[in-house]
Amino acid sequence: MLFIFVRLEVGTRCLSTLSGRRYYLRMTAMTKFIIAPHMRLHEWVAEELGYFREAGLDYEFRDQLRAADGTRHDLGDRVGAYQTYESGRTCDVSSACHWTINMAAAAGHGRLYADAYSVAPCGIYVAPGSDIRRPEDLAGVPISVGYQSGSHYSTIEVLDAFLEPDQIKLSFADGLLFRRMERLFDREVLAVSLFSGPAYFMEQVGFRKIVDTSFMMAVMVDEHANANDVQKYLQALRRAQTEIDLHTYRYTHHYKKEFPPRFLEMMDTRLFGPGERIVFEPYTEAMYLSTQKWILERGIFVEGSPIQRSYQESITKPSTSH
Repeated sequence: MLFIFVRLEVGTRCLSTLSGRRYYLRMTAMTKFIIAPHMRLHEWVAEELGYFREAGLDYEFRDQLRAADGTRHDLGDRVGAYQTYESGRTCDVSSACHWTINMAAAAGHGRLYADAYSVAPCGIYVAPGSDIRRPEDLAGVPISVGYQSGSHYSTIEVLDAFLEPDQIKLSFADGLLFRRMERLFDREVLAVSLFSGPAYFMEQVGFRKIVDTSFMMAVMVDEHANANDVQKYLQALRRAQTEIDLHTYRYTHHYKKEFPPRFLEMMDTRLFGPGERIVFEPYTEAMYLSTQKWILERGIFVEGSPIQRSYQESITKPSTSH
């Protein structure tokens, strides 16, 4: 293990090279709390209404889903949410499906925040003129999902009720959320898993949802994030959730903040819904273990189980200090 000392920011950041070797940057001077937005309204509402500022959080938003060449949501074949944690995200908090956060935390790539989770509306979508009408029509059809990401797990879980395992065909080469949406819009693929803003947009322009695949999200906290800042962040999101519940349509315009520019003029966010909803209830040890059992039984980690830590070693809970 090699440590490189740079006076930039508090904490330790893990950087992975193409050779697989890991280097650690230990940072020693104060910096902002880094937040990775995740295609939902909460962070943007908290910023607009000053909830982060009122909580005393000195923060910055930083995109974590951009490839080396600058493209967003197109990281390569079989590169999904789990791989971004495995290679090291450069933020204090981020979100992904609970399956990915669970396994990444168990593998030592961060800590799952155990006092909240969220539920994102999701579905499998097809073009307006598609012959696919029912979930059973998806047998043998390549469905574009993100590898070891929420769309991957949720598609399998839902289609288990309609198809035999060998009838479920997934494509991992079509990118993450926005890139998959673009490819369906351009008729380059037949069926795509989409959630929140992209799902609302595709329904607005006439694309059809074949089956609902809504799923649970979780929050990942960097191993060296400031615990008090994490609490300030979650307190601000709790306030944002209440505001979204009360006045959803005041805030749906924020979906545009993360959308590809080519679609902005087409979007009528008055037609969009609230999207992901944060639930301030515990992610329990029973949930942690049953999720891992389901993933491993379905062979989603073909390279073998990455689990190295227990529930207690994998989670973080609210700080009790003030």
